Amino acid sequence: MADTPNAVPWARRHTADILRRWRISDAVIETANLIVSELTTNAVRHPADNEPQSTGYSSLSAVSTFTLTLQLTGTGLLVQVADHDPRPPVRREVGVEATGGRGLFLVSEMATRWGYYYPATTVGKVVWAELLHASRPTPDRMRPATERGQPGETISSVSDPLLIGRVLIGLREL
Repeated sequence: MADTPNAVPWARRHTADILRRWRISDAVIETANLIVSELTTNAVRHPADNEPQSTGYSSLSAVSTFTLTLQLTGTGLLVQVADHDPRPPVRREVGVEATGGRGLFLVSEMATRWGYYYPATTVGKVVWAELLHASRPTPDRMRPATERGQPGETISSVSDPLLIGRVLIGLREL
């Protein structure tokens, strides 16, 4: 996909369409759309230093691209976004009143696990997140998500459990 201003809504539409065709539950589709939104927003807003960032429709020749991949894996759904930026994703700790910077926080809280890796055949990185098909929590769902590398590495969880609820309410009001 091109990293133009309309890329994020198109990625969400594509995700919902594919997951409905795969007969995934509405709850999982909603969570997947949130994760797709956050990962694709990061790909659009943080292009590689050597690539120009799109500032609108006037300069489409300077547009970079990213790739969204959806994959069913047994009981899980794997969402992957590949971009040309080799810098690792950074989960920031932001205050309650902050208006941005919660993308990877949301991904880490909504996904069963997440991380990134550097593909052998291209420049850049792939940021991935895995969800369960079923919307009921399992012991694996309750573990903190991975921040780097392959599935299984853990990071600390957030101390304010109400923050995710406030963020989700704010997103629904958009």
